[in-house]
Amino acid sequence: MNATGVKLADRVFSTNISGIRKVFDLAAKLENPINLSIGQPDFDVPDRVKDAAINAINDGKNSYTQTQGCPELRASLLDSFNGKYGPKELLITSAVSGGLNLAFLALLNPGDEILVPDPYFVMYKQLALMIGAKPVYYDTYPKWNVDIEGLEKIITPKTKAIVIGSPSNPSGAVYAAEELKAIAEVLDRHGIVAISDEIYKIFCYDQPFTSIAEYYDNTLVLGGYSKSHAMTGWRLGYAAGPEELVQAMTKFQQFTFVCAPSMAQYGGVEAMNTDMSEHVNAYRHKRDMIYSGLVDAGYEVEKPGGAFYILPKAPWGTDEEFVAKCIENSLLVIPGSVFSEKKTHFRISYAAKDETIERGIEVLGKLIKR
Repeated sequence: MNATGVKLADRVFSTNISGIRKVFDLAAKLENPINLSIGQPDFDVPDRVKDAAINAINDGKNSYTQTQGCPELRASLLDSFNGKYGPKELLITSAVSGGLNLAFLALLNPGDEILVPDPYFVMYKQLALMIGAKPVYYDTYPKWNVDIEGLEKIITPKTKAIVIGSPSNPSGAVYAAEELKAIAEVLDRHGIVAISDEIYKIFCYDQPFTSIAEYYDNTLVLGGYSKSHAMTGWRLGYAAGPEELVQAMTKFQQFTFVCAPSMAQYGGVEAMNTDMSEHVNAYRHKRDMIYSGLVDAGYEVEKPGGAFYILPKAPWGTDEEFVAKCIENSLLVIPGSVFSEKKTHFRISYAAKDETIERGIEVLGKLIKR
């Protein structure tokens, strides 16, 4: 019971405040910080996408859409899947976060287990705990790949699903086709649902993007426009996968989100036809810049294949001790333990101007020694 006399649910106390948001709030209090903390593109939503949403508003498309989403966006997305992943049931969601929420509600009972990569996107762990499920971690350290034998060893009769994030937040790892095929074989033997978080799929720098859905039918694909088109505040995503699962998610959406924002959905139709390769190429350059800078400074780090994150090892102390010293020097990065059960690394987001990245490299070069 808190000071007001309100008795809160137990799940409140098993859910931590986001460590990312703590740094985000801190950034607002600092003068001219070197902000390499938040995973938000540094470019703006394309004008043609903005115009499509504005036109939808002016044309009176401001009411609820169907729970499943507006027909135009659903048709465009289904066309993009057919032939590659096979026919899919599809639901327009309130971003990937909404899709994750609905998927966990539809799949997991209290006490069920879900396999989560370590390191992981923060929501995977917290959502599981919120609904009384148990996150079980499959270790991808130190090179951010999956130990297939180790993965199979942690599967139990309670294992219902696995989350696969590729390209990964926070490591930037991209799983190759051979790795995904091997994971699919394990899942198929045990009848486990794959939840494939593909929000960063446009940002693959060294190889084409591959989805585990190409090798495993029992896959729920989650995607959206927050990262690819800088539409973070529009809250627009989609879920595509097995009919029974997506229909269950649709049922829960009726009583939670109702539908994704209508004007954002019409913007999404235009986003489907908008070339973002210029920004992808710019982020490949930023990836190369931050990686080279860290290697030259002496950091132990794997080169990320995608997304816009890199996860170097803290050169001394725990991740939190090192990040505290970074913040003292006006450099905002995130302790790796926000995304992991380990305290060894720290996350850099290079979704920033080149000059900001250069300033960050300079500070990190000075801090590598105590």
